Amino acid sequence: MQNLKSLNVQGKRVLVRVDYNVPVKDGAVQDDTRVTASLPTIAALLEAGARNVILMSHFGRPKGGPEERYSLKPVAPVLEKVLGRPVTFIGGLADSDETLAAVRALGPGEVALLENVRFSAGEEKNDAGLSGRFARLGDAFVLDAFGSAHRAHSSVSGVAGLLSHAAGTLLEREVVALDRLLNSPELPYVVIIGGAKVSDKIKVIENLLPKVDRLLIGGGMAYTFIKAQGGKIGDSIHEDDQLELASRLLAEYGGKILLPVDVVAADAFDTNANTQVVPSGQIPDGWQGLDAGPETIRFYRDALQGARTVFWNGPLGVFEFEKFAGGTNAIAAAVADLSASAYTVIGGGDSVSAINKSGQADRIDHISTGGGASLELLKGKALPGVEAMK
Repeated sequence: MQNLKSLNVQGKRVLVRVDYNVPVKDGAVQDDTRVTASLPTIAALLEAGARNVILMSHFGRPKGGPEERYSLKPVAPVLEKVLGRPVTFIGGLADSDETLAAVRALGPGEVALLENVRFSAGEEKNDAGLSGRFARLGDAFVLDAFGSAHRAHSSVSGVAGLLSHAAGTLLEREVVALDRLLNSPELPYVVIIGGAKVSDKIKVIENLLPKVDRLLIGGGMAYTFIKAQGGKIGDSIHEDDQLELASRLLAEYGGKILLPVDVVAADAFDTNANTQVVPSGQIPDGWQGLDAGPETIRFYRDALQGARTVFWNGPLGVFEFEKFAGGTNAIAAAVADLSASAYTVIGGGDSVSAINKSGQADRIDHISTGGGASLELLKGKALPGVEAMK
């Protein structure tokens, strides 16, 4: 990829596609991980002499035009605080003539944040006209939104074809880290995959299994594998249409695949539910597995020992409920404890929230900001945004 060192930005307005699709509640940003992740690129552009840095991002899934609840306005003060300099929020459609005039009125060294690009018709269809209107806003383009790099959208790959361009430091760091997992992992290589559904991550599992020494499966997706083995899973979440696939993988890679040996089962999906620890294949009717049990935690900790490369994507239980966060927090600590001897990577999405909640984030080598994008790359797929930077 072309990186920032290959892009001349002196005196230029630089349009930067960032990923500020952050959790917002009651008008306040709940997690600024993705905002702070963009700071190195912004700082590098300003230091290299960019006249202005104009930031654009999507937020949520608005339908058919502007919706106040999906405005990026609440992100501006957060960015201003972590950046340590004023940030101008430019409301209205990002592709409008009014926005263009506001961008051209910015003084030297100013940073601006545009309104949600998904308010503009054609963004998700990679509309050529919209890409052209976005391109008017800058003299050069930087893609730093790894979380959106798997989407062929106007603000991602469309505008890249119309301006001189380069990958930002975040995008470059993400691709290098994940390429290492795919193509040059130091062995032993251990992968932990959690989350709710096998179908969401099956391509990742299939692509990684030939490369790894051990694959630890947790979360809701484990119950599909346990049922495929003939276990009783009660009312636990599972996918009957994936049972045949799970059986095939267990037959082909059974020596590599590790499954929970016990679980914390509950009589309701509720933080106040009654609970009991039971063997993973003996969950009573009316009960559902919501977290890894103590024996599973010990089993998985032992499986991580000696690893030289570790990738983790997806929680091991319903970590949003403190009562069922024990397995996820324990694995977060176990992965963090390997920081001195192994290369550790955490996938995006819920895994980032889990590692942040556990307080172990600063002990992980790389935390991906892109859940969907990281999974697509680990499936072995080309990402439109990354391809556009070549």
